[in-house]
Amino acid sequence: MKILIVEDEPKTAGYLQRGLGEQGCIVDLACNGIDGQHLALAHDYDVVVLDVMLPGIDGFSVLRTLRARKQTPVIMLTARDQVEDRVKGLHDGADDYLVKPFSFLELLARLQALARRGRPQEPALLKIADLQIDLMARKVLRGNARINLTAKEFALLVVLARRQGEILSKTAIAELVWDMNFDSNTNVVEVAIKRLRDKIDAPFSPKLLHTIRGMGYVLEPREKDAT
Repeated sequence: MKILIVEDEPKTAGYLQRGLGEQGCIVDLACNGIDGQHLALAHDYDVVVLDVMLPGIDGFSVLRTLRARKQTPVIMLTARDQVEDRVKGLHDGADDYLVKPFSFLELLARLQALARRGRPQEPALLKIADLQIDLMARKVLRGNARINLTAKEFALLVVLARRQGEILSKTAIAELVWDMNFDSNTNVVEVAIKRLRDKIDAPFSPKLLHTIRGMGYVLEPREKDAT
């Protein structure tokens, strides 16, 4: 998931960015309403986590502006457990509401539910040959063997699996997985692909993760690698 957090309290923002990053999410941060509104309108996010009390522009104003142009799912955060605030946020177009302090696991579950709602229906289990990717449990199997992946390795595998048979360039992978403009002097993609291949392909057959020279990488079953 690609998530925007609009939160002016540094400790809370840092906690959410770190926790969601460990779950493989790409997270952008804004510490005031003006920056948050700009990012929400300029980019496409799976979910926006929006605090109510913000400097510059409050969360309700940001929400109304966003709803005039986009239907990005929004979870509102507030330190005030007041019915009027919740009613106002929901009336202005919020999809969900959490009162501080809240459980990170609850927030994560709500984010996942909203992201699924905002996408076309996608199966919870992706399959390529004998490779199985459980998106909900974040579990990967090759045959009956469990494969342990880091958060970024899992995110990389999901990006490739969702585009099974499609060649993805290094630039596209860097943007989809790391949310960065690719620097040709950086080998982050090659290193990640090598580590992923060592885990999902090296001990198994047929090989699934292939390098297409001069073009990029593709995930699909073949008898022989194109490298």
